[in-house]
Amino acid sequence: MTTALKSIHIVDDDPAVRDALSVVFTLEGYTVCVYSNATDFLSSAGNSAPDCVLLDVHMPGKSGLDVLKELGAANFSAPVFIISGQGDIPMAVRAIKDGAFDFIEKPFDADTVVRRVEQAISAERRRPSAEPSLPEFSEALTPRERDVLREIALGATNKEAGRRLGISPRTIEVHRARIMEKLGARNTADLMRIVLGG
Repeated sequence: MTTALKSIHIVDDDPAVRDALSVVFTLEGYTVCVYSNATDFLSSAGNSAPDCVLLDVHMPGKSGLDVLKELGAANFSAPVFIISGQGDIPMAVRAIKDGAFDFIEKPFDADTVVRRVEQAISAERRRPSAEPSLPEFSEALTPRERDVLREIALGATNKEAGRRLGISPRTIEVHRARIMEKLGARNTADLMRIVLGG
């Protein structure tokens, strides 16, 4: 009757945020591991594979952005959300480029955070293994960029793609821009021609 517990790792230097998120996710049936700094999290990251990671961007020592790079978040086995109280577009672009799954802005609503984490875990579990196939050039893309490209190829809007992949439409836009840059597409029509080999 009961399914295996989902696990979440929370990395934030603010004890109030750690405690609040820990309580919320424990009540939702998660196994929760909390870390007050990036170094402790990174040293344990190889020992266990969580279902999701919530990572504060602004911490003393290594920042959340440093952790994304060191972790190789684009190929990490779990979605990594960046938590920020001062989210700006350049930082969002850098975080997505370095493999962040999505953003959660402070102050946040507990129900919204739980819902977004649930969607992300569900999207990761539904991630297609092989369909639809993409041309070989897509190997230059991260796994998340390939997912977004599949959605674009199927004609999904940013909102539809975001809902299916469990990320925000704004994050889809960032991925779309990165895909176009990597593939040398000037616009969406150009991108479709490249994808369809036309």
